[in-house]
Amino acid sequence: MPNANARPKHGRRTRRRRREDPARNELVSSSLESAQQCLFNQDYGTAFVHYLLVLNLAPMFKDFARESFRFTLFKWTEELDSVGRIQELFDCYEQALELFPADEVILNSMGEHLFRMGFRDEAAGHFHKALKLRPDYPEARENFYRVANWLVERWHFLMLNDHGRNRKYQQAIQKAVQSGCNTVLDIGTGTGILGMCAKKAGAAEVYACELSKTMYELACEVLTANKMDDGIKIVHMKSLEMEVPKDIPQKVSLVVTETVDAGLFGEGIIESLIHAWHHLLLPPQRGENEFQDQSATGRVIPAGATVFGMALESLEIRRHHRLCVSEVGSLSISAAGELRSPVSCSPEPDESMEPYTTERLSRLPGGYKALTEPFTALNIDFNNVQELEGLSSRELQRIHLPVTQGGELDALAVWFQLHLDEDSSLSTGPEEDTCWEQAIYPVHNTKGFVLKPQDELVVEVSCRDAFLRLCSVAVLRDGHEICLDTLQDPQNTGDPVSNQTPEAELCTALACLQTEQNQTKDFCMLECSEMALLNNQEYHQSFSSALSKLISQMKVKCQNKEPGSGVQSDSADLLFVLDVSEGFSLLSLIAASHGHVKAFSSVEKVKQQEVLKRLAQSNNVPEQHLEFWLNNMEDEQGMLKRPSREKLWSAIILDCVETCGLIRQKLMEKASLARCLLEDGGSIFPAKIVVQGILVESDTLLLESAVQGQEATLGFNIAPFINQFTVPVHVFLDFSTLECRHLSEFVELFVLDLMESTANYTNREVKVQATSAGRVTAIPFWYQIHLDQEISVSTLSQNSHWKQAAVVLQQPLRVQAGDWVRLAVKLQKSAISISAHIENPPGPMEQ
Repeated sequence: MPNANARPKHGRRTRRRRREDPARNELVSSSLESAQQCLFNQDYGTAFVHYLLVLNLAPMFKDFARESFRFTLFKWTEELDSVGRIQELFDCYEQALELFPADEVILNSMGEHLFRMGFRDEAAGHFHKALKLRPDYPEARENFYRVANWLVERWHFLMLNDHGRNRKYQQAIQKAVQSGCNTVLDIGTGTGILGMCAKKAGAAEVYACELSKTMYELACEVLTANKMDDGIKIVHMKSLEMEVPKDIPQKVSLVVTETVDAGLFGEGIIESLIHAWHHLLLPPQRGENEFQDQSATGRVIPAGATVFGMALESLEIRRHHRLCVSEVGSLSISAAGELRSPVSCSPEPDESMEPYTTERLSRLPGGYKALTEPFTALNIDFNNVQELEGLSSRELQRIHLPVTQGGELDALAVWFQLHLDEDSSLSTGPEEDTCWEQAIYPVHNTKGFVLKPQDELVVEVSCRDAFLRLCSVAVLRDGHEICLDTLQDPQNTGDPVSNQTPEAELCTALACLQTEQNQTKDFCMLECSEMALLNNQEYHQSFSSALSKLISQMKVKCQNKEPGSGVQSDSADLLFVLDVSEGFSLLSLIAASHGHVKAFSSVEKVKQQEVLKRLAQSNNVPEQHLEFWLNNMEDEQGMLKRPSREKLWSAIILDCVETCGLIRQKLMEKASLARCLLEDGGSIFPAKIVVQGILVESDTLLLESAVQGQEATLGFNIAPFINQFTVPVHVFLDFSTLECRHLSEFVELFVLDLMESTANYTNREVKVQATSAGRVTAIPFWYQIHLDQEISVSTLSQNSHWKQAAVVLQQPLRVQAGDWVRLAVKLQKSAISISAHIENPPGPMEQ
């Protein structure tokens, strides 16, 4: 009876194992005790090692120790992060996930580290796993939405919604395949749409490559759903790394690609096509009139491009790229030195600079004025490998542009016409209804120089590093050439260059040569949003007034505590102000300029600290009254703490709103900590934030947020897969130029009180009455930032450096004029969500 013996033996073996492990049990017990003791002593690294040992030897303790293990992991990895031991940090997370592979909190935390390090694809994977494990996990959802905006940029949706563009590409590919190009490579396939067009047109073999892991996985899903996964081979790699026959069995007769950006060459199309012609494509056709089998020759779609440009005036571009003011919050900033954005173009490549930025000129706040007619800057033939290889060594081209309208020269705008083949093309011009933005080459060195009709603007065009570079270098006026590189700042001369005679302008330019050399050492780079903030006089004046009121009140309070003592000069009796704004901020210096204040700045970059020191000196702020707080910190985690053992802060300035239009992450946690660090009568700036919004109908927001409609894109099932990356909140929105219909008045949606914790809530219902009939597709929102009870600034101001955001409804809500709409507004962490439905009968609007 074999079964009779089997069961007792199994039982005896189990009991023997338990009796044989007293040493292991002792080790587990002592290690667990050591882990807890190390945790108590804040020795997180040693505690982590002990927990690893315990949980590997005794998995039954996982539930018991999970919370303590998480806490230890997070504390230890914070320490590793602060000292730059990044590989060890990720090793710890990998060890943790081996023990807890389905722990959504650990997955989310590792994703946050990955995102901060720039590994966006990997971060998205961890956030996505965390959400699958726990769909209602707010931190993971917020993180996934943020990373989705990076990984699947909004232009993917616009492009797929651009039916004209899609049809033209499809027709060009179909024509090429039917003429004999039966082997195809889709470089930078994205969703796989161009490769699928080739397969549908009858191509025998189709290959595709995609560098982004997120887009590669999405394309695989799309191919499978469209039953083309067997007919199209897709690889996750750069085309520059592809080889024959390792990655594709033979050279192809057609390459299709749209690896172009607003500046045409910024996505590396030149380099990838040169490599393709040498390694992946069949030789090109040898002559226009020579008959050749198309399957034996190679070609590229698009076949080439023509680049156009135009000089323009735009206050919006100007204020984001160069200093436009001489005084900020009662501070003279003449001693700041040269400040400019990191977007600057010169004929010689500079790795610290981006040659251009992008704007949609048709939606540029304040509009723009064209100072010249459009001009042709460049022609390029993608089917001519010699021309591609010679692009970087082309001679610098000087183009003379007649000025047609007077105005201040702020930028050169660039767009292009993409020639798909000899019959079809796409334009990215500012007047076109297109998914494309235009490239903007800001001009830094004109400093108020005004162009006049009959002037000629001299522009240099080059492609030294396969980037298109356009530089405004000179103006021809009345037979004289005025070099723009050496113009002096008219604010400092007191005589605008534009009002000088040509002879005087030439003398000014020559005299400036020496001063330009001296100013080079004072050059400092600010981000575009930092430059726009610096140019916002209303914002700084509001802070200066609010700080002045508080400081005056605190001074009176100090004097009342010690009557008869007079004005105190002892540094121990100074008022302490901490500015923890992100990036470059003058607020600490503005506080110090009011006197009897020691201000602490969170500016980290050395060059920016030097700017603040120069400004302090020129504005008579004592050197010891301005200190750089992070210079004394081991890491940013400990930024919010007491200034000294004996002192508390009189004011703490928090950075509450991101440039993109969202509340900063962990704002309320920071405010809670800041309140504990204030002396009696002290204040947080801002004290309160009011979220305001409006009901709108906007097809533009729908097109930028998801693939629209029930019909398949060119007959392919793509929408359900790309729409996984639809996010409910649209960021970096310019509400002033958004194409939309207002369906209500402005309404208060939510209030965040940074000074009174008991006044806060997480959910609020708001009733708003529709003023017009239409479809509510979105609720744009912005913030009224109250510094105190009387002084506030708005992120909707035309001078604001902030953009706005909008919640896009999953399903548009049709309303009639007079209908009441109930909005359910939620704030989870720093993420705002809004749902809407019509309420009948109407009720009064919530106050």
